[in-house]
Order: sequence, then structure tokens, then C-alpha cells
Amino acid sequence: MNTHFLPNPRRQPLTITGGDGCYVFDESGGRYLDLVSGLGVNALGHNHPRIAQAMRPDLIHTSGLYAHPFVEPLARELCRMSGLDRALFTNSGTEATEVALKLASCYARPRAHIVAIQGGFHGRSRGGLSVTGQATLREPFEPFSLPVTFVAPNEESALRAAFTPGTAAMICEPILGEGGVLPLTDTFLQLARELCTQHEALLVADECQTGLGRTGRHFAFQWAGIQPDIVTTAKPLAGGLPLGAVIFSHAVADRFPASAHGSTFAAGPLACRVALEFLQEMEALLPHISEVGEALRAALAQFGEVRGRGLMLGLPLPRPADPIVAAAREAGLLINCTQSTVLRFLPPYILTQEHVADAACILERVIQD
Repeated sequence: MNTHFLPNPRRQPLTITGGDGCYVFDESGGRYLDLVSGLGVNALGHNHPRIAQAMRPDLIHTSGLYAHPFVEPLARELCRMSGLDRALFTNSGTEATEVALKLASCYARPRAHIVAIQGGFHGRSRGGLSVTGQATLREPFEPFSLPVTFVAPNEESALRAAFTPGTAAMICEPILGEGGVLPLTDTFLQLARELCTQHEALLVADECQTGLGRTGRHFAFQWAGIQPDIVTTAKPLAGGLPLGAVIFSHAVADRFPASAHGSTFAAGPLACRVALEFLQEMEALLPHISEVGEALRAALAQFGEVRGRGLMLGLPLPRPADPIVAAAREAGLLINCTQSTVLRFLPPYILTQEHVADAACILERVIQD
């Protein structure tokens, strides 16, 4: 019995002791096809040889007081991929949200109003929760000082009405992850960009789950043909090591005071070196992600509507999904659910057609039962 560690959130009854490729293994030697991939973190699967090799550096940690050979090349790559100018590194996606809110505050002062999305999720710190549009997560920690207006996804008239002369920024996920794998439409995102420009507010794209190849592009906002002012990203960036990033324009950087943010463990040489290796592998896999993502979508379509893009897909069900998650686990398939009724699929980018067929076979049996 676990008497000292507090498992928060609630854990599934599975102890993982090893992994290889798209599979993980339990303490009894059982094998599971992993379509959760550490909530999108293990995007190259488990024990990827390139990542494993990169985890043998001469340096592990230096702090932000000193330079090392990997941080500038990593920042340069993220700026190239996002179309932005400067990058700042964090320990996590939640911390990246905090930095984005601080950047918006400095840029727009004294304006402080934020527009966010109902069902959106931006982390569990007080700053992240203040712009998270899920009452069950927010209410235990209210009140928050930040004035926020939440808009229903893809409701364009409500989005127009939400902007005021005091609006400093809008934050949104191009596809709501914890909110049920619900995509924002291209026209909604384009309107968000237009309104932010009109009101001299910043558009913040939270790409912690959708970014870095997950949808088949470097970032999911690129499908809508827009350019945010700030992009946050994290999950797969350092191949399983904790690392997040905030990427932003010169205009935003120019109003951010020196030493306005610091993070002891962020941008360490080990994490940055691994991240550079991951980005090169990810770039080569982009066509494959789109191809195998379409195969997975087609396999899931036999069970109902499929939402999402690339290898970030959701399958809404007319009933609670937890029993199906449990039955699939017993059958050797790891998936999870969000919003209680949506099965979520975040498989590794190295997923194959054979893996898709195996997963579909298990799901068919489980859902029928």
C-alpha cells in the first residue's frame, strides 16, 4: 500500500518498469501498446536510441548564470519553427503559461483583461488556473485576481463581444486537450488574430500538447495560417526530460524587463542537448505523423466521430469512458479519457500501420464487450 506518496491525480493500477518503442512493460512482464506516451511527452516512444545516446553529456546542470553550447541553437530552432524571434526556457508547460502571462502584463500595462476559452487548460498553478476554463479545476482555488472572460469554443460572436479596451491578451489551445480534444476552427483562430491586432492585445497560442509535430506541423496554429505573438510549448520537447519554452516576438521581448523571470533548472545542458536531437527526429517524422494519423483516424471512425488532427485524436462516447480505458488496459492497450466521455489518443510519432491495426482490434473487442 502507498502510504507516503500522494498520487495526485488518481493513478491507474499499473506499475510500468520498462519500455521499448511503442510498448511499455509491467513488473510481471506484461506488454502494453502505449497510445498515451506519457501524456504526449514520449513522442519518440520509449528508449529511442538517439535520445538515449544524447542523455550521456559532459554537463548536466550549470544554472542560468552561465552559458553552455546547446541553449542558443535550441532557441534558434524553436524561433525558426514558430516564426518568432526570442525564446525563454522553463521547467514545464505550466511555468510557460506563467511566463506568457507575465509577458502580456509587461507588454500591455495597465491593461490586464484576458480572453480565454471555456474548456481550455493551461496548467495547475494559480496563474494557469486563472485562465483555465474548467470550473471543477478553478473553484477550489478561487478567487483569482486576474480578470478573465471565457468564451465558448468556436463561438465567433461571443469572441467579438469578449474584447474590451482593457484586454491585454487572448490565450487558447488550437485543439483543446483536457477539454475533450476539441479543435478550434481556422476561422475562429483567424478572428482571434484579427481581434488581438485591432485591440493591440497579444495572441498567446498554448501549444504545450499540440506543438512540436503532434498534429503534423511544427505547431498547430500553422494550419490556420496565423502568427501568434507568444507560443508556449513543453511536453515532448526534451524527449522525456522536463523542459518547456516560451517563444515570442521582438516587440514583446522589448518590454520584458531584464531578470523578470528566472528558473533554476530550465535550459540545462542535458535537457537542451536532448531537445536538439528530438527536434531533428521530429522534423523528419512530420510526413509520417500525418500519414499514420490518418490511418488511426480511419480505424477509430468505425466507433463514431473522431476529433483532432495528426496524432492527437479524440473519440467522444455516449457514456463514461473509464470502463473502456480499464478494459483496454487489461487487454494490453493504454489509452486515457478526458472530460469523462472522450477517449484520447496521443501515441508516439513512431506509430506504425501495424500498431494501428492492433489497437483497433483491441478497441473493437473492448467496446463490443
